[in-house]
Amino acid sequence: MTNRSVRDADVSGKRVFVRVDFNVPLDGATITDDTRIRAAIPTINLLTERGARIILCSHLGRPKGKVDEVFRLQPVAAHLSELLGRPVQMATDVIGPDAQKRSTELKDGDVLLLENVRFEAGEEKNDPELAKQLASLAHIYVNDAFGAAHRAHASTAGIAEHLPSYAGLLMDEEVSALQRLVTEPARPFVTILGGAKVSDKLGVIENLIPKVDALLIGGGMANTFLLAQGREIGTSLAEHDFMEKAKSLLSLAQERGVQISLPVDAIVAETMDAKGATVDIGSVGAGQAIFDIGPKTAEQFAAIISDAKTVFWNGPMGVFERPAFAAGTRAVAEAVAGSAAFTVVGGGDSVAAVEQMGVASKISHISTGGGASLEFVEGRELPGLVALEHGR
Repeated sequence: MTNRSVRDADVSGKRVFVRVDFNVPLDGATITDDTRIRAAIPTINLLTERGARIILCSHLGRPKGKVDEVFRLQPVAAHLSELLGRPVQMATDVIGPDAQKRSTELKDGDVLLLENVRFEAGEEKNDPELAKQLASLAHIYVNDAFGAAHRAHASTAGIAEHLPSYAGLLMDEEVSALQRLVTEPARPFVTILGGAKVSDKLGVIENLIPKVDALLIGGGMANTFLLAQGREIGTSLAEHDFMEKAKSLLSLAQERGVQISLPVDAIVAETMDAKGATVDIGSVGAGQAIFDIGPKTAEQFAAIISDAKTVFWNGPMGVFERPAFAAGTRAVAEAVAGSAAFTVVGGGDSVAAVEQMGVASKISHISTGGGASLEFVEGRELPGLVALEHGR
């Protein structure tokens, strides 16, 4: 990537529009995971120290182009103020009179957060007029929202056509870490994929097969592969429409000499609220569903991870939010954390898992971008990055 870094920008006394990713989980007005907010602080601090007048812009949830009280950013502004140890102003709109007034009145080192950019109908359409209006608030554009870099929106792509554009520190860090996965990773390179749907990750698997030495598949997505092998999975979640694609990927891996490891045992139950039981794959009852990988699988996965030099993990091994079905995800988290490899964890649930299990500090890089990190590894161009490369 050839993006200019915010480190190289002359920002003193200038209004700097910073696209951040503050799309955090909320319980009412309480932020339950502030990882994405904390990840933006180095860029904010750098700009503050250099005398910039900072205008932060983020989305939250899916308000579908209109004001929705549930998705207002006031709780984020309050929490960010606590983290920074200084006031963060909150605009009541995005490009309206309050945002315009507050932005022009900013002094060096001040921080202003605009209201949820997805309250604007033109944001997700990458409306040129909205992009121009957003740009009119500032002199410089910085994109530090890697988690939204795979979206061609007005605040992630269109705005870069109107302002000198730079990558934030988090964006730089994300691209650098993920680049290590796709260009000459240290070997053995092991990828662990989980989560509910195989359809979300078919392209990633296809792109990774020529690059990895081993692919470990758990979570709900493993069930589609098990079906493709003719295994009985009871009432487990699976995507029957993708069985043939799963078969072709298994064949491709075999041709390339890539080890694909699927669960050999599982934790099953009739419902998610019932007590789980351990069974071998092939012994899943007709009325049972798989909710976690079993202990033999966890042990096999951990052994493969321990020999790796590069590890990429996206997606939990089961319904780890329930204690009865958390052991598999915990075992993988501990194995990745204990590895001497260069380790990258991406995806909201995987990040939540390593945070919940207290091993986040032992991961080489935790990616804030679930879909963005997957698409990067898949080899797709990310509009937010392309815009920085070709912007002013």
